[in-house]
This record gives sequence, structure tokens and C-alpha cells, in this order.
Amino acid sequence: MKVGEIMQGRRYLFTSESVTEGHPDKICDQVADAILDEIMANDPEARVACEVAVTTGLVLVMGEITTECYVDIARLARDVVRDIGYDRAKYGFDADTCAVLTSLEEQSPDIALGVNQAYEVRSGEQDEFSRTGAGDQGIVFGYATNETPELMPLPITLAHKLARRLAEVRKQEIVPFLRPDGKTQVTVEYEGDTPVRIDTIVVSTQHHPDVTYEQISEAVMEHVINPTIPEHLRQDTKYLINPTGRFVIGGPQGDAGVTGRKIIVDTYGGMGRHGGGAFSGKDPTKIDRSGAYAARYVAKHIVAAGLADKVELQIAYAIGVARPVSVWVDTFGTAKIPESEIEALVRKHFDLRPEAIIRNLGLRRPIYRQVSVYGHFGRADLDLPWERLDKVELLQQAVRAGKA
Repeated sequence: MKVGEIMQGRRYLFTSESVTEGHPDKICDQVADAILDEIMANDPEARVACEVAVTTGLVLVMGEITTECYVDIARLARDVVRDIGYDRAKYGFDADTCAVLTSLEEQSPDIALGVNQAYEVRSGEQDEFSRTGAGDQGIVFGYATNETPELMPLPITLAHKLARRLAEVRKQEIVPFLRPDGKTQVTVEYEGDTPVRIDTIVVSTQHHPDVTYEQISEAVMEHVINPTIPEHLRQDTKYLINPTGRFVIGGPQGDAGVTGRKIIVDTYGGMGRHGGGAFSGKDPTKIDRSGAYAARYVAKHIVAAGLADKVELQIAYAIGVARPVSVWVDTFGTAKIPESEIEALVRKHFDLRPEAIIRNLGLRRPIYRQVSVYGHFGRADLDLPWERLDKVELLQQAVRAGKA
């Protein structure tokens, strides 16, 4: 018996979190992807593996970058930090006074060897989509569920909406005493696969030292939670707003940040598995990024086409090899046709070689900083190629033809 079948009818709680753009780890993701975007805009064939770390008064940019264009990394880093809202020394971190250090070198020629010419080409294949090998070995997962219009799990969807709203009311000065750092968390009660109510909402936000806990709590309820969370899901919901009582020291002054430490926030909030590789700062030859985007694209199509109510897809790659070494589908007992047939449809209608993914999804473009915060998936506010549903009819026709 599968996990999905065991869960049918059972009541349980599931929790996901999000963080605002002023969170130290998310500062790093945004700086890394801003650098990637600048390079992609000027040199789409560049190789970028950019890592960032921040702490009090310091932004450190490191990694491997091979490009023919010039990028003013210090300016980009300061622009991102300023745009987030760290533009005053009293916040403990300031775009105009922080140091920006760089330690960069070119991509290893041993890695470039397998990316530039895939194993398939060295073995005699001539297909243009086989020319680029995977930039590393690795596994990626895609997930989709019909419990929300975005085909995303409800807990992470609501956690992201709260985090975005927290930043909006700060930047628009609707709540002027808020500061950039913040976190949200949403616990949803499920009955089987159906979300029935929100059990707990947690919002922690950095704030001016002179405001009271009561002022913060009232403002967050009125301007963040109430406009964001559907009333019909709020039945006996518990609200925990700044539960420690004080959150003045935040951002890089309160906690060091590093690129890629919020991989569960970036994906499915823990509801779907994660292969382990982070996204931000990586060009699309890295399958950690492009492979995960393709996996989401496929999973979303499976659910949108009505082949399953929810699905998890794993794709595995070997460094320097274009074709995946494995593709696996799990529908948690919700499949409308056999899972083996779904896997066959995936293999036939979705080309999962890195170069095919890059070209079909148009990934050699400056589109990355916009998803470096508030999630890479389920973004109804953005036109993301891996969120499009342009093969639904094709899949449905293939299923009908198979039955005929």
C-alpha cells in the first residue's frame, strides 16, 4: 500500500515556512541571481556558479564564472541590498557602507569538458540537443497537486503570500515601523489530501525598537494576515506574531547568510522531496536549476492534464551525459492511468536533456532574480516558462489515443 493510500481519510497537520527578501540567506540568493541576470543579459553562453555570504558589514561573492562580458559586481550587490531596504546604518546593515569582497575564478576545465561536449556526442551522436552534457551528477524532483489553483501545496503558497505582504506593507509604509528581515509559517490541517483549515500562523518581523508588541501584533493582523488568508480556512486558528516579543536586531547583523540555505522555501515547503541542490547563482547548464524547473514543468502538466491529483517526479543525471539516467513518477495512489503509462508519456513528450530544457524553456535569459525570493514555483504573479501549460492537450490526446 502506498503512502497516499494510507493518508486517505486521516487528519493531520503539515507546516511550511517562507522568509522575506530581507532575510540574510535571501539577500545572498538575490545578489547571486542579480549577478547571473546581468551576465545572461550580455553573454547567454556564460558559465556561472556564484555563491554569496553576508554578515555584519560584509558581502562576500565567490565561485566560478566564465564570461566574455564585464560585470560590476560591487555595484550590483549594493543595488540589491539597497532595493531590499537596507539603506540605513541604523538597520545594522547598509548598502552604502558594507564591504563587498570578491573571490572568483573560471569554471574548472574538467567540468567544462563534459558540458561543452556530452558523452553522447563523444560516442558518435549528432543530435543538437545531445551536444551539452549535464553540469554535474545529481537528482531533481518536481511536484504538483490540485489542492490550489497554482497546483502547489497550500501551506507553502500561503506562507509565501504572507511573506510578500509583509514586505509590501513595509515598502509602501503602510506599517512604517517594520524592517526588512522577517519569516512566516503556516500550519494546515488536512483530511486525506484535502486542506480543511489553518491551525497556526506564525509571523516574525524585524521592527523599530520603540514600538510595542501590541502595536506590532495589531498591525500584522490588520494589514498582513487579514487581507491575505482566506476567512473560510480560519477556524480556531492560533496566531503567533513575534512570539519572542522583540525582533529589533535582524538581517546580516543578527545572523550570517549564505546562498542556497532556503531550498525548501524555494520549492514545495517540504511537501515534495528535494534533490539537495540549490538554485540561485547557477546558470542553466547546472541541472540543479534547469532540471528542477523541467521536473516542475512536467509534474504540473501531469496534474493539469488530469492524469493524477498529485504527483512527484524524480529525474537523475550524470555529469557530462545529456540523457537522464532515470525518470520516476509517484502519484501517491491518485493516478487515473497506470503510473508506468505516465512515465512513458513523460519520456515521449518531454525532452529532459539539459540543452533541450534550456532551449524549450528559454533559460539563457535574465529571468532569475525575480524568483530568488518568494518561491520559484507556483508564481501566478510572473510569466515563468516552467509554469506554462502548453502540452496539456497533447497529453490528453495521447491518453485518448492509447485507450482507443
